[in-house]
Amino acid sequence: MSAVPMPVHTRGSIARQAWPIIIANAAVPTLGLVDTAVIGHYGSAVDLGALALGALLFNFVYWSFGFLRMATTGFIAQAAGAGDEAEVRATLARSVLLGVALGAGVLVLQWLLVGLYFGLMDASAAVESVGRDYFFARIWGAPAALALYAFSGALIGLGRSRTLLLVQLLLNGLNAGLDVWLAGALHMGAHGIGLGTAIAEWATCLFASVVLWRTLRARHADGEPFLPWTRIADRARLRRTLSANGDIMVRTLCLLLGFGWFANQGARFGDVTLAANHILLQLVSFSAFFLDGFAFVAEALVGAALGARDPARLRHVVRLSSELALGTAALLAAAIWLLGAPMIAALTSLGQVQATAIAYLPWTALYVLLSVAAFQLDGVFIGATRTREMRNAGLVSVAVFLLCAWPLAAWFGNHGLWAAFVVFVVARAMALLPYWRRLQAG
Repeated sequence: MSAVPMPVHTRGSIARQAWPIIIANAAVPTLGLVDTAVIGHYGSAVDLGALALGALLFNFVYWSFGFLRMATTGFIAQAAGAGDEAEVRATLARSVLLGVALGAGVLVLQWLLVGLYFGLMDASAAVESVGRDYFFARIWGAPAALALYAFSGALIGLGRSRTLLLVQLLLNGLNAGLDVWLAGALHMGAHGIGLGTAIAEWATCLFASVVLWRTLRARHADGEPFLPWTRIADRARLRRTLSANGDIMVRTLCLLLGFGWFANQGARFGDVTLAANHILLQLVSFSAFFLDGFAFVAEALVGAALGARDPARLRHVVRLSSELALGTAALLAAAIWLLGAPMIAALTSLGQVQATAIAYLPWTALYVLLSVAAFQLDGVFIGATRTREMRNAGLVSVAVFLLCAWPLAAWFGNHGLWAAFVVFVVARAMALLPYWRRLQAG
């Protein structure tokens, strides 16, 4: 086993890796948009409300398991950089098995989950009934959805960003076609939407598994079995995998707490302010598609450089990807500052909401500009699998945000809340900077 020769990376090569990821990221929300559009045309208001509540539950559950994608990327990139193909295969197998196991756990707990969730929601009896139908149909796709996280992480770690885009487009295309057929032609409503999404997830999972099987078969030049069960079941590696996933989950929950607190505090300033903040967060989310593209590339390149034990290459790829990300963030911030008003008008026709959102638009542009450091450092530390540092930074940053949000929101209203939100994303980066200095020093 020896480190594989690594290509010389340039800004152009990094950009070519990033653009399919950006498009794939942008394609993710279209799953929900297609579901909403189909049920909006073929269903009732009850179906639409049920879909909204049910999809929110799935978003929370699946986002909580996002560590499956992130940890897989880092471990596979490092193993590939070190030329340890057996460990690449073992890492993927461990992640897929963990994803399937977690998905099976969600299936077992489905009645408890749906009971607790709808018990907390103030929905009508009709909406709750249809929402339960949607949930119980879609939940059967959970093992496939979580296994897909592992497959996506492997594709990013191996630098197969175009294949990742193909997988995402297949998922979206199947979901759209099944939605129209089941909810439209067969008049199955929200239940049909849930069933169609589950079928699309299983079919896409099968496709991704075949693609990766063939890819890894072609790379199988070592003397170990294709599925090295001794490695897969190695207790030390299993503990490392579980520890990394646990750290990332804590970090993700910190982000959820921060965003949830922001939304809840905004609601205290009235319905119009709450709606305006929601509109502005859509611009933040749109910008994240682009910044995540460069962060994902950084994950793969950093992991490969560390696996090859090449600190000079580590600094090189971080510098180039960060320069591209910073330039992109500056363009996005400028676009939000200069073109934010028509963007807001495209998202809402409510005059009061438009005016309120425009008043806080500069904060949104500032957030996007300053968020680039947090995105890039997240990518660096995921690629390095330094997850404990990410966990610590998540805890520190959310504590800083809450400590700032209380007084600033009390003194300056929604302006103070947005100022604290900007501090939150800056704190995420600042908390990782000391660790980065140690990482690049070797």
